[in-house]
Amino acid sequence: MLDAAFWITAGAILFLLVLSGFFSGSETALTAASRGKLRAQADKGSRGAERALQITEDNERLIGSVLLGNNLVNILAASLATALFTRVFGESGVALATLVMTLLVLIFAEVLPKTYAITNAEAAASLVSRPIQFVVTVFAPVVSAVRWFVRGVLRVFGVRTDPDSQILAVREEIAGALYLGHSEGVVEKEDRDRILGALDLGERAVEEIMLHRSNIEMIDADTDPEELLRQCLESSHTRLPVFKDDPDNIVGVVHAKDLLRAMHKLMFGPDASAKGLADFNILDVAMAPYFVPDTTTLDDQMRQFLRRRTHFALVVDEYGSLEGLITLEDILEEIVGEITDEFDPDADHPIQRSKDNQFLVEGAMTIRDLNRATDWSLPDDEANTVAGLVIHEAQMIPEVGQVFSFHGFRFEVTGRDGNRITKLKIRPL
Repeated sequence: MLDAAFWITAGAILFLLVLSGFFSGSETALTAASRGKLRAQADKGSRGAERALQITEDNERLIGSVLLGNNLVNILAASLATALFTRVFGESGVALATLVMTLLVLIFAEVLPKTYAITNAEAAASLVSRPIQFVVTVFAPVVSAVRWFVRGVLRVFGVRTDPDSQILAVREEIAGALYLGHSEGVVEKEDRDRILGALDLGERAVEEIMLHRSNIEMIDADTDPEELLRQCLESSHTRLPVFKDDPDNIVGVVHAKDLLRAMHKLMFGPDASAKGLADFNILDVAMAPYFVPDTTTLDDQMRQFLRRRTHFALVVDEYGSLEGLITLEDILEEIVGEITDEFDPDADHPIQRSKDNQFLVEGAMTIRDLNRATDWSLPDDEANTVAGLVIHEAQMIPEVGQVFSFHGFRFEVTGRDGNRITKLKIRPL
């Protein structure tokens, strides 16, 4: 019974198992390989990586072709094995063929090649790219027909498919990888926050991080020159908005250096006189104000700052009313964290721990900064600041001493100035 036909059939089965392992491993390698790493290899001249990138651009066609080839060889191998074992062992050969082929396919055509492919995804993807490209081309007509039929069936059940859509956006993939890397100790928290901060610039508006108008230091254009000088010297800021008659009527922005140069010239210059300073007009040295809408994204605003070579902008709403101001430093702080110097009055950390293990937080602190500092996940959809979140959830302006619990945290109001919540105690429940 062990004639030439037996050995030819056995050899064909082994060959089909090798093909099955090739298809299984190729599918795993090409789907598990990082497109970022493949792109880096392709940029260095790897033709295999370049082909792998081209193949994986249409994952649906790739998977369809590989599955078609894999099923063909598996079914053919199982059929040959059943015929072979039936010939040798009679009726019991069917059960025996099923058992033997299940073990062989599981070990040598599934687990072994897929384990190798996962371990060396990019290298394996580059290696199999040429033969898989050929398989995809050969099976293209059949796969296209299958895709058309599958979409028709899914459409009957109300399911719409978009072959060009990605399951996860690139930003979400990067964010997920950073969070995973941080949880495993590979990525430092500061590195994670910096990269995520840069990625978020295009999704956040200037109104989320601007200095509110109630906290803006301004100069009245009609103020006495000596008082102007005193206010400028006492301020920790180098640029101050100038208003006339009404704080909403911003007519310019003065730089401390320009102001001091102009006053020094009037007092000590070649045309200096005792009454020179009395004739000083701050609008002569003030720059034209630069207004931006509150809906401008941080990414766009940073580009505008760099293009205009300025660091300071006033934020207005849709009606043109002043809402606040934003600087280039504010945007950079969203990436690198708080930037302070010896003149910064808020150099101390805005979050402190109390003796009862609660967090003391400024009401004006943004929810994003709080989450970033504590690794919490408080929502910032309805409010930008911690105080705003408490007011939104409470549906009222709380009194000092009131306590609220929401989003898994306990909030206690410890300070209030007018209608503003200035201090809070927060702890996770």
